[in-house]
Amino acid sequence: MTTVQSKQDVALMAHLLRRAGFGATAKELDHYLDMSYEEAVEELLSTRPAPNELPTDLIRRYHVDQSDLRNGQAAGAQWVYRMVNTDAVLPEKMCLFWHRVFATGSNKLIQARMVTNQVDMFREYGMGSFRDLLVQLSRDPAMLMWLDNQDNHKESINENYGREILELFSMGVGNYTEDDIKECSRAFTGWRVVNPDYMSIKMRNNTARPYGYIAWQFEYDDDDHDHEDKQFLGEVGDFNGEDVVDIICKQPATARFIARHLYHFFVADELPVPQWPHFEPRDPEAIEIMAQAYLDSDYDIAAVLRAMFNSDFFKAEASRFARIKSPAEMVVGTLRIAGPISLPSTDTYAAAGACAAMGQGLLNPTSVEGWQGGSEWINTGSYVQRVNFASLVLNSPDKSGIRAIIERIQDMSGGQPMPAERVVDAVLDILGPLPVLDSTRDGLVEYASKWGDFDFSDPQSEQHIVTLIQLVVTTQEYQLA
Repeated sequence: MTTVQSKQDVALMAHLLRRAGFGATAKELDHYLDMSYEEAVEELLSTRPAPNELPTDLIRRYHVDQSDLRNGQAAGAQWVYRMVNTDAVLPEKMCLFWHRVFATGSNKLIQARMVTNQVDMFREYGMGSFRDLLVQLSRDPAMLMWLDNQDNHKESINENYGREILELFSMGVGNYTEDDIKECSRAFTGWRVVNPDYMSIKMRNNTARPYGYIAWQFEYDDDDHDHEDKQFLGEVGDFNGEDVVDIICKQPATARFIARHLYHFFVADELPVPQWPHFEPRDPEAIEIMAQAYLDSDYDIAAVLRAMFNSDFFKAEASRFARIKSPAEMVVGTLRIAGPISLPSTDTYAAAGACAAMGQGLLNPTSVEGWQGGSEWINTGSYVQRVNFASLVLNSPDKSGIRAIIERIQDMSGGQPMPAERVVDAVLDILGPLPVLDSTRDGLVEYASKWGDFDFSDPQSEQHIVTLIQLVVTTQEYQLA
């Protein structure tokens, strides 16, 4: 790619693939550059996970705990495996998005399978109607137990879920009253797991057993539902849970709240969510464009994503590298550079552990508010974890992804020795294209120059490229998406 226009095209497509997925290898980037930007957006939106995308027989053979999912570490490792190996990157990225918004932790639920089942639900509903997604979330056994709706009875309401569906999942503080919370909670009375008392006892008994975890199921108990009229967000009626979801979804506040979450996740870091009622969005016009797409499409999340990805504010150079990668984005993106994970492998466990050490324990959010993100992802300890993890993963020319990078650079050389400066630029282009500060590039060139020109007839040149890759992924620029 030599012309100014083509370099701009490459940079824009790479930006899309960093945000809609976990970054792109050079081969993946080539695939999307064969189509227009708008066509690439449509392919990303239309791709769905194949039914047998993962070899679950190998998981059961080599990693039984990832099949049984007795604990959060195993469940997190299985999810890492899926994120690294999937071709349906946007649906998987949306699972990560909804897990951050609808934060549910396996620590309270004892068994991690329930949260994994919730993530499966995100795969099915996460890019469709927000109304359908919110109904499924309200029926989800993990959420029912996480926010105590099994204790929500017509004679004694529990407000936990009624409060959070309004405050954190749909509308945001300032758009409803305390009475709305009570009326919403009344609407969800009778929504519970099957035989909750017995199931809770059996669940705890099963913690000492290697197999046989129960699978909770949703149950609606009409006898325990409050059928009296409720006054909710200005409407009155004998509302059930689905009725209040319908009322919530049509609120302009909901459209703006979901739009701001999507902007925060895909476009640029926003303030932490608890500050949203007190501060305007970073780009109010962008939020209005996305909110209107939500309302015009009957709450279709894919329509909001389409409007966002095709917008001028998303494509703008100011939006590129304007977000700090979450631990999961950084870990998964680095593993995808190295190449697909083949089983058996302990890499997934190390990766899930690294996410937790960097501040994002998959399936174990810090609270119901989820992770705030932004600058909170980076501190001295987490940055050391990022550097160490990336350097350890990208450590061998024998890994398929690194081998592909080496071969691409060799092809660029035309069989001739290649100056160190050109090799540095090639590595930055293949891993991004990754714009870096002049001081960063100068440091890389100075380090690589000690090897002289890269002569690919010398096997040692391959290890030098590996070292350069390791240096690039430790830079501050690599931490941005």
